[in-house]
Amino acid sequence: MKKNLLVLTLLFSVLALAQSENESKTMGFYISPNIQAGYNLGNSIKDSQHKDDAYYQQYISPYLPNDFTYGVGVVGGYQLLSFFALGTGIKYNYISNNLHLLNWIVQPKFIIKGDTAATTFEFEYGKQFNQSNVNDTHYFGGKIGYQDFFSKRLNQEIGLFLYRYNSNVSNAWFIGLSGSITVFSKKNYTVYGKD
Repeated sequence: MKKNLLVLTLLFSVLALAQSENESKTMGFYISPNIQAGYNLGNSIKDSQHKDDAYYQQYISPYLPNDFTYGVGVVGGYQLLSFFALGTGIKYNYISNNLHLLNWIVQPKFIIKGDTAATTFEFEYGKQFNQSNVNDTHYFGGKIGYQDFFSKRLNQEIGLFLYRYNSNVSNAWFIGLSGSITVFSKKNYTVYGKD
């Protein structure tokens, strides 16, 4: 058993760190800082449904999250296959006053690569690990993005996301835009890295 684990570890290390002279089908290891801004779709729907409901306006509406959220984060991962990468990281979201969420996230990503750009489909799950006015929140959602390659180890991405935040107080749907830059280890992944 130990021998098999050693062989698998060595094989994975060689595959992960090898640099091919030809075009690479994967980015290898990557790190991706990002920013985002979103609009609370759920609030506008609930407010329009309960405009004349006194109970809702007095006891529920004041405790809903703000209409907008802002966030920054960083994800690091590895592209396992030409069309699939898996990452993890942290993300900070400002939801409302005294509601600042720090989430640990898991992010599987599907990539359709062209010569100078790629389309990405990401799924994301985040779990709060800090203390705030509301605790034990989590969120899930997805993003469709467009990656533009502009260097042999860099690309930039803009995307449209839809996330649902769940807490014991309320749930919120946020739709918005995100932007990121990705630095990756394999120089031959883009046309700029080919000799």
